[in-house]
Amino acid sequence: MSDENALKATAVNLAGNIDYADGGIVSKTLLDKKAGTLTLFAFDTGQGLSEHTSPYDATVLILEGRAKLTVGGEALSVSAGEMVIMPAGVPHDVRADERFKMLLIMIR
Repeated sequence: MSDENALKATAVNLAGNIDYADGGIVSKTLLDKKAGTLTLFAFDTGQGLSEHTSPYDATVLILEGRAKLTVGGEALSVSAGEMVIMPAGVPHDVRADERFKMLLIMIR
């Protein structure tokens, strides 16, 4: 059974499925399909993704810690259990003032 099928067949502790790396960003793809992707991220303090756009709608669900996002020029502080929808074509960035984990849900 592939890892992808194993994830579909069981309950998944998302935050427990990825570890932090000192001074870095870790990503782990859980699902990659034509319709979209599910990707876990773990950001160490001070790390981030610079402003960019995506041709697809994306949702960020914070799993642990607190993240700073800027979406279309609007600064947001998001905590564990909260999510942000980032529309296609709208510039956004992600910053870690403290360690945090998130699930990125990309819909194509």
